[in-house]
Amino acid sequence: FNTVFIHGLVRDAQGRKMSKSLGNGIDPLEVIRTYGADALRYALATGNSPGNDMRFSDEKIEAARNFANKLWNASRFVRMNLTIDKVELPDADKLAPEDKWILDEYNRLCATVTSSLDKYEVGIALASIYDFTWDVFCDWYIELTKARLNEKDTEGNVTAQNVLAYVLTGTLKLLHPFMPFITEEIYQSLPHDCESIMISEYPKFDESLVFGEDAERMDRVIAVIKAIRTRRNEMNVPPSRKAKVYIATKYSDAFNDRAKIFFVRLASASEVEIADSFEEVINADDAVQIITDSATVFLPLSDIVDTQKELARLEGEHKRLMGEIERLEKKLSNEGFVAKAPAAVVEGEKAKLQKYRENLDGVLSALAKLR
Repeated sequence: FNTVFIHGLVRDAQGRKMSKSLGNGIDPLEVIRTYGADALRYALATGNSPGNDMRFSDEKIEAARNFANKLWNASRFVRMNLTIDKVELPDADKLAPEDKWILDEYNRLCATVTSSLDKYEVGIALASIYDFTWDVFCDWYIELTKARLNEKDTEGNVTAQNVLAYVLTGTLKLLHPFMPFITEEIYQSLPHDCESIMISEYPKFDESLVFGEDAERMDRVIAVIKAIRTRRNEMNVPPSRKAKVYIATKYSDAFNDRAKIFFVRLASASEVEIADSFEEVINADDAVQIITDSATVFLPLSDIVDTQKELARLEGEHKRLMGEIERLEKKLSNEGFVAKAPAAVVEGEKAKLQKYRENLDGVLSALAKLR
């Protein structure tokens, strides 16, 4: 043998060596019958690093199955929207900003996976594919293309189809060594030019798919959408409740009319206004302010909050937190408890108290804005 790869032991969920005496062994055939061979292969590869032991658990195999389901459902969506018989990437000047962004991300994924496998970092390679597939391709690019996919018989629609199929097929090829069965099944259902995915050309870094500045502009837009979603979620604002979005930014090349469409579709915006500043238009005390690296966003409180309901909710939360803080302060001031309880338990209670105090500060700040 020219190369020998020595992996660590596969231990149980508690880190113990598997043995008959402990009865903690796992029957791989039973796992395959329950979750599938691909899920087992994925679970054994993820988190695997040269020379280190790994823990095998039900949670890990279930996560592998969930990933397979996510990939299958995303592929099904793509197939349902494909009318093309052959995948051909359009010239760069015909690509939308989101197309250039996903192609740039995919291209970097190819480089990362190849580099990781060359260094026998199997776990890192698989983690990179997972993050790209779930967080970038499924959660973002597919959502960004839906408007164009609904525009039948247009150039934008055909471009979106080609990019979707190109990136999905390439991702399947990268994933194939880890999950050969599901990737082959999906590959056969897509436009393809090889009898089998296992003999198709493996993806590699392509200099023509580097869209640095274009990808960076799209990253700025996505970061702001994420920030808006996070803040709305923190404030328990349902997606159905639309709000005006004011974006103060110096990056007008990124936050343009096309970007406005994404804020309407993905950030529950009723209207979007973009300018260098909104100091003369908006009173900061009457709006939720969100700051990112690229922009400052203002959401009018009147648009996203039913003031009376929110006041009632915050007052209830204030009462609950005060009660928890009083209870923990009393508990921690009890010398008997502190002396007799395990140190880990005492530290845990102190951490809870600190968290409650921080949450109380947030509630008091929110109440001050609404009153």
